[in-house]
Amino acid sequence: MHTSSFTKELVGAVLLAISIFPFVVSAFSNTVYDNVAVYWGQNSLGAANASDTAGYQKTLAYYCQDDAIDAIPIAFLDVFFGTGGLPEINLANTCNTVDNATFPGTALLNCAALASDIEYCQSQGKIVTISLGGATGSVGFANDTQAQTFAETIWNLFLGGTSSTRPFGSAVLDGVDLDIEGGSSTGYAAFVTQIRSYASGASKPYYVTAAPQCPYPDESLGAVLNAADFDAVYVQFYNNVCGLQNYATISDWDFGIWDYWAKYVSPNPNVKIYIGAPASTTAAGTGYVSASTLGTYAVKMRQSFPSFGGVMLWDASQAYANGRYDLAIKTTLVAAGGTGFTYPACSAPAFVAGDDYTGGSQVSYDGYIWQAKWWSDNTPTNNENGDWSPISACSGGSALSTSTSSYSTSTTTTTTTTSKTTTTTSSTSTTGTTTSTSSAPSASTTSTGSCSGVATWSSSVAYTGGETVVYNGDLWTAQYWTEDDTPGGTAGVWVNDGACT
Repeated sequence: MHTSSFTKELVGAVLLAISIFPFVVSAFSNTVYDNVAVYWGQNSLGAANASDTAGYQKTLAYYCQDDAIDAIPIAFLDVFFGTGGLPEINLANTCNTVDNATFPGTALLNCAALASDIEYCQSQGKIVTISLGGATGSVGFANDTQAQTFAETIWNLFLGGTSSTRPFGSAVLDGVDLDIEGGSSTGYAAFVTQIRSYASGASKPYYVTAAPQCPYPDESLGAVLNAADFDAVYVQFYNNVCGLQNYATISDWDFGIWDYWAKYVSPNPNVKIYIGAPASTTAAGTGYVSASTLGTYAVKMRQSFPSFGGVMLWDASQAYANGRYDLAIKTTLVAAGGTGFTYPACSAPAFVAGDDYTGGSQVSYDGYIWQAKWWSDNTPTNNENGDWSPISACSGGSALSTSTSSYSTSTTTTTTTTSKTTTTTSSTSTTGTTTSTSSAPSASTTSTGSCSGVATWSSSVAYTGGETVVYNGDLWTAQYWTEDDTPGGTAGVWVNDGACT
């Protein structure tokens, strides 16, 4: 339907108030830890509860009257190549083929009445983007060239370009979101790169986000996320076994794997990872938890992983009908702190290759604390189907570790030296215990105080997260894998634990 007269009056009154009583609105920041992104456009509540007409999706400006929501992806542009070669959008009860006209020779809706709503939301410090895809979208590319051409179309229709067929009139959106839930990944990386190219010389920032399913890597977007530059990833922790309903199950919940991806794999090391959640029981098949429970989970992730950016909700209509679920989550995130991250200590013993670990065991390795899902003698890796799950990023702590396992052997003493570790194993009876100690090698070691037995840093040695070295009289701890990065250097890999005593 068209924008209601009530909403037009509301927006007009607010804009008038701004002109009379000016105030400062904080601009959107992608670097903070308390953002809330909420999808709008599909009237999810109405689709699930047809009789609840009072709760149907309101116009966009209605959801921008307070600070609860920071980012609004408009859902969806669900057809890439429609009539006349242009894409198609569907905004449920707000802009549709029954109540709104299309541009001549196309099936692209003219939703220009939304321009004032979009601009009002932007004036409130929020970003508004266009989401491509959806669960039932007719989307995809044959090749990179087609994807690059489509990027030009999107730029001209919704972003900083020009066209006579702009669906939202004069409004300039703040970026694009990829909610691709099927089909081939062909072309999407080229599409994102082309959008980035257009945005590089623009007068305002443009954002690129994605909404993959929580199983890692995502079937549709996994390769794209590894190849293109995304600002934020709204991981859908619902309708999957890795959803919020299984947060307490170490073999299912995998936010840590996504953080590891952000740190080591993503082309953008500053990408933010959001917990995507359904905003009510009817918003998804599985994954809904109460606002207080989601708040608890989100704060734990915020305190444990530096890539955490906030919470994504599906969708606005559901959140408002469910007692302002969005506002409850925002309040919790703000209370936890929007800026600054302190790495937890690597308090678990360092992982020792070759040792046996029982389910529930925790080790420090590669800048993370990992927990064994079940018995394992394998090295922790960022594999959802592997034996280990990263439960927290970490720094500091000792690189020395001691583990105990059963054995049956004759009395022997064996010392093995490699480029990374020195391991000494001693056994004294046919049945007993084995004690293993692992540390980085060195040309020389200190012998007193906090640095006793710790190796001197060497540019030719590869170190994993949690390992310690001595350099220039100080004790240093690696935050993650590193080689030839000087402690205190620009790489920022090493944490200074203080002077040796």
